[in-house]
Order: sequence, then C-alpha cells, then structure tokens
Amino acid sequence: MPTLSATPATEGAIWSRLLQPGRQTLSLAAARSLLRLEFAPEDKGRMRELAAKARDGSLTAVEQEAIRNYERVGNLLALMKSKAGSD
Repeated sequence: MPTLSATPATEGAIWSRLLQPGRQTLSLAAARSLLRLEFAPEDKGRMRELAAKARDGSLTAVEQEAIRNYERVGNLLALMKSKAGSD
C-alpha cells in the first residue's frame, strides 16, 4: 500500500488541504462571519502577559501550555480567515 510520507503533517498543512485553497467552499455570509472573528479583549490581554513572560523566560508549565493553545487557535483562525478572504 503506498504511503504519503512526503505529505506535510503540520496542523497548518492539514487544515490547508482540508480548506482546499482555490476552491470556493464558503458562502458569502459564512466568509463574512469568519472575517469578523477575533479574540476577546481578555484573551488579547492574557496573550500579551504570556508573551512578556515568555520573553523573560519565566513561563510556568501551565502558562507554556496556555500560550501554545493560543498559538494553535490563532493559527487556525488565520487559516480560516485566509480561506474566507480568498473565496
């Protein structure tokens, strides 16, 4: 059975293949809704706090997990907005 080991398996690459750039998959209303999504002010403040602690090298293990979660959600949101803007 052939394998696709050369196919990138990063979260971004997987989402990119799922969203299929170049092919319209969202309605205009759905695309507009996605483009309006943004982090709540409390989350933006928390991300700034975590970023400052990361620069200082003082993140706890729990904070490191939190910043990774924000990064993953932010990356997914950016991919979704990219798709919405291209449809």
